Amino acid sequence: MPAAIPPPPAAPLAGVKVIDLGQYIAGPGAAMTLAELGADVIKVEPITGDQARHIGRYGESMVRAYNRGKRSIAIDLKNALGRNIVMQLIAQADVVIQNLRPGVVEKLGIGPETVRKLHPRLIYLSISGFSGRGPSRERPGYDIAAQAESGLMSVTGEPGRLPQKVGVPIVDAAAAQLGAQAVLAALYGREKSGTGATLQTSLLEVAMHLQAANWADYLGGGPEPTRVGDGQPHNAPAAEVVPTRDGYIVLSAYADDHWRRFCQVVGREELASDPRFASNDRRVANRTDLRAVLRECLSSFSSEECVRLLSGKQIVAGAVRSYAQVLDSPDLMASGLVVDAVAADGTRYRALGLPYRIDDTPQPAPAAAPACGADSDALLSEIGYPSREIAELRLAGIVA
Repeated sequence: MPAAIPPPPAAPLAGVKVIDLGQYIAGPGAAMTLAELGADVIKVEPITGDQARHIGRYGESMVRAYNRGKRSIAIDLKNALGRNIVMQLIAQADVVIQNLRPGVVEKLGIGPETVRKLHPRLIYLSISGFSGRGPSRERPGYDIAAQAESGLMSVTGEPGRLPQKVGVPIVDAAAAQLGAQAVLAALYGREKSGTGATLQTSLLEVAMHLQAANWADYLGGGPEPTRVGDGQPHNAPAAEVVPTRDGYIVLSAYADDHWRRFCQVVGREELASDPRFASNDRRVANRTDLRAVLRECLSSFSSEECVRLLSGKQIVAGAVRSYAQVLDSPDLMASGLVVDAVAADGTRYRALGLPYRIDDTPQPAPAAAPACGADSDALLSEIGYPSREIAELRLAGIVA
């Protein structure tokens, strides 16, 4: 009996062309999400390349993480001939994405108003640091500024100590995903209306959106959130960090039924009726005593033993793992999230692929992030430039 033919890779955006004018994370990340779904993404870089290519090892990691599956063309956009090339690329595109400094695309004549007047079916996404309607619209915006000015840092860290940033550029990464979501919605809308859309978001707005529950509580009359370290201000035990024999776990068992189950699992049934812990409100009021009890109950177990013991009774618990431990975890290995990104010359590096599956079909090995200008000649040929003109553009420094 012949072997079953595996299903083709899921590529719902096959045939969609995207022009990526972005740098660093937010813009390139949104474009790469579309590339992973099958779109043809053209990364338009300055002659010297995406600025992330010039900020050391972590910058190169940004390039590898957020530019897989793209083709790169390097163009001098300050030159009229260079801008003409970009306009020709845009004329054949469905989507443009940019997160350049405020006002740059407008000064270059490739802003959304100009471009969409020429191409009404185009979808144009701009990601800025701050809302385009506010007094800070001209300010440069980075992830850390959005964390600070959205209130996120004010609730991150321990009481009485310095505000802390999240350990990764979470706002940039979230802006990439929300930007891609907006583009997908606009593509669907275009199928029905025949008209594109001008899309705008900002890091500040995304950072606020990440805190939606906190803001709903505060806007509804709740107290202003503050730094509490581990734990949650209104529930206990909730998001508690508890030391174990060999590390730490996080634990949430604040529903009364979950708390009773926790007491049974650790052999301390009497704690369920202890007046200090008999309800969520009492546990919150007596959090210091509660944390001492949690340490007493769990410190003799390893982190993995705690997770098995508690999860077996449907109690939320997780081991606090280092990156090395995460990489070795069976759950990550089974997920297929870590993939090999392969370059045209066969070199490869490991990266994270799509965090979801479509019809459980395999995703193709994503192409590695391109070198700056790696596809300039091919892309120029596609829009009709003969070899002689391409050579002249290179000689003039307009294309690299």
